Amino acid sequence: MPKKVYTGKVLSNKMDKTVVVSVTRMFQHPVYKKTIKSVTKLKAHDEENRCKIGDIVQIIESRPISKHKHWQVIKILGEGK
Repeated sequence: MPKKVYTGKVLSNKMDKTVVVSVTRMFQHPVYKKTIKSVTKLKAHDEENRCKIGDIVQIIESRPISKHKHWQVIKILGEGK
């Protein structure tokens, strides 16, 4: 089974080697057919502390690194502020 890869925006980088990434997805409600925007906040491992707030990053699913970290930053796609 392939690992999930998401693109999101960095919200926080205050922790050591960890960033909080906001992943937004759009889906249609199964009954009412209205388009809904869902935002999920995920903690991702950033080994070199390179990510800054506002960066667009690509994250991949990984083994559990800590209690809440199950994602790793692959690459930074766009620079933030």
